[in-house]
Amino acid sequence: MIALTDQATVRVGQLIEAENEEGLALRVAVRPGGCSGYSYEMFFDSEIASDDVTKEYKNGDSGAVKVVVDPSSAMLLEGATLDFKDGLESGFAINNPNAQRTCGCGQSFS
Repeated sequence: MIALTDQATVRVGQLIEAENEEGLALRVAVRPGGCSGYSYEMFFDSEIASDDVTKEYKNGDSGAVKVVVDPSSAMLLEGATLDFKDGLESGFAINNPNAQRTCGCGQSFS
């Protein structure tokens, strides 16, 4: 299962709050494709399957952020971390120790 840094948890919480919809979770998935073989996909989802792997991360006093990963993606994301950087090159980044090779865009790995 992927872990979220404190910065990523806060930012995901802010984005979910801005959506103003009950029951949203961050879904992180690995899909075939991209220039290195697999690519990451992240989106908000309210539909959670019975075999999805879920984990909640405490978001300060604002409650918790729920992260959902399908079983096949969970294997590829084991030990991975989602971080958020704010600044000139702000955005989310996944550090995945399972990736043997990544492309320049940082969104694709093998």
